[in-house]
Formats: sequence, C-alpha cells, structure tokens
Amino acid sequence: LSAAPLIYFNHNARSIEATWKYLLVGSVGVALALLGTFFLAYAAVRGGGEPSLAFDDLARAAPTLSVPWLKASFVLLLVGYGTKMGLAPMHTWKPDAYGEAPGLAGALFAGGMTSVAFLAVLRALHIAYAAGLGAFATRLLLVLGLLSMAVAGAFMVGQNDFKRMLAYSSVEHMGILAIGMGIGGLGAFGAMLHLLCNGLTKGVLFLSAANLHRAYGSKIAGEVTGALRGAPFSGTMFLLGFFAVTGAPPFGPFLSELTIARAAFGSGHGGTGALFLLFLMLVFVGMGATVLKVTLGRGDLPSTPWRDRATTSLPILGFMLLVLALGVYIPSGLEVLLWDAVHWIEGTS
Repeated sequence: LSAAPLIYFNHNARSIEATWKYLLVGSVGVALALLGTFFLAYAAVRGGGEPSLAFDDLARAAPTLSVPWLKASFVLLLVGYGTKMGLAPMHTWKPDAYGEAPGLAGALFAGGMTSVAFLAVLRALHIAYAAGLGAFATRLLLVLGLLSMAVAGAFMVGQNDFKRMLAYSSVEHMGILAIGMGIGGLGAFGAMLHLLCNGLTKGVLFLSAANLHRAYGSKIAGEVTGALRGAPFSGTMFLLGFFAVTGAPPFGPFLSELTIARAAFGSGHGGTGALFLLFLMLVFVGMGATVLKVTLGRGDLPSTPWRDRATTSLPILGFMLLVLALGVYIPSGLEVLLWDAVHWIEGTS
C-alpha cells in the first residue's frame, strides 16, 4: 500500500493504470496467502493438535498436520506470495508497475519487496519439509521457476521499453530463486546467494536506467541510443549491470547461477539444468539486443540538460562494487549464514 503512490509518480494515464493493476493483483495475492495461512492453522486442528499461527509451533507439529490441508495451504501460500514475488503466471502487475515507477521505486520493488515475499515462501517450505512433503513442495517450485524463466525470456525478445525489460528480468530471477530451492542442497545455497546478488544488481540496473530516462526524456530503445557517449557513467553502469544480471563473470550472479546449475546436474535434475541454461541463453539474447541498442547505438545526445552527477552516480557505483566483490569472494561469515538458512529450511544439519 505504501508503495502504490510511488508508481503514480508521473501522474498520467499509464501510471494510474499501473497503480491500480498493482493494487488489485497484489491484493488478490495477499488474500490467497492469508487463506493459505488459515489452511495451515486448520491443518493442525485436523491433525488433532492445537491451532496456532506461530511458525515455530507449526514446524514442531508438522508430522501430525493433516496432509491434504497442508498441501492446499502450501499451494495457496506459493500462489499468494508468488504473486508478490512476480512468478509467472502471477507476474502481470510487474511490467506496468516497473515500467511506470521511478527507478528508485523499481529498485525497492525488485531488490526488496520481492525478496521479502520469497522469504515468506521459504517459511512455508520449511514446514513442508518438516512434514515430509518436501518432494511435493519442491516440484511446484521447479515448475513455477522454469515457467517464469521461459515467460521472461519470451517477452524480452523485441522489448524496446528498457524499464519494462527490467521487469521481465525480475520475473526471470524470481524463477531462478524458485528453481534453486526446488533443487535443494547446494542449489538452495545458490538460491540464497542469488537472492543477495540479484537485489544488489537490480540496484545498479534500475538506478542507471532512471538516469538514462531522465537524460533522454524517454525509456524506449529507439529513442535512447549511444548512452555511452551521451551519459557515460550511467550508460557504462547499465551495460555492466546487464552483463552482471545475465550471469557473466566475474559478477556475483554468475557465481550463484553456476552453483544452481552445478547442483542441478549433480543431483539428478539434468533436464531442469538443461532448461535452466537454455532459458538463461534466451534471456541474454533478448535482453542484450535492447541494452546494446541503448548503450552502443549511434544516435542523438540527450535531449534534456540532465547529466550524471555524484549524487546520482555514487549509489550505483557502490552497488556495482558489491556485486563484483561477491563474484570474486564470499566472506566466510556470509557463507556460514547462508548454509545455516538452508539447513534450517530443509531440516538438515
């Protein structure tokens, strides 16, 4: 609710449409998640236990929960919070909202709100594992994850609005998170690492895209060209952000996506791994056509007096340095923290 006015920032017909779509679709998602929460509590009642909405209580009572009600609960929670994540096919609010919201709001959506929704799904996954329904839950995650990557790749091809393109990139990366958790083990570790890397990389992309939008007065690739000359810093960061978010070394997402791919092929999910790599290639080609046109094309210089300044450049540089650092070195403390999260979710030691 607090984010909705940010989408209406431009005060035009497209922004009001995007705001209402965000509110309506998001409200349906929250309602489904609430219903799933009630189902989860009722699963304890049907299992002969005391009703509770505390996750610790439900996790302890997981072996006694009613299986049909628990399955229904997980489906509702996955669809509900998956709507807030932007998993396909519940992603319909994202292209409009990201396309019309200011770059800073887009960074908050893609790096913050969607990540929090993913963590809510992990809470439900923890209970599913504790109840012995890990295989059921992870299959659903794999299906939605692969579908999200496929949809994102298809809609990126020929996408000229580079802010809407970033929305589909977010759909793709929510799918990557779901696939990593669906594989489990090392794949889940890769997903937790990717959660952090993706949030930082989206900061680079959305803030640099916002600078280009202001400099050229447009967010259409045919009207924004030659950004490396017209807005050298933002253009360079946008190009580097593209390579980072599509999994090019030596950036953080390369390491996290490589970890997920290794886990897929090393744990008997060869088909999933092959589709994962195929969709990554599709996204790289589709996204690259737009980004290269924006940054390397030959066109007019910016149509507004806006230019890169320290206040609009330093935050982007900070995000980029963090993304690069995570691709080169993972601090031992962070590695332990991520593995602890995986062990807690899967109930392993």
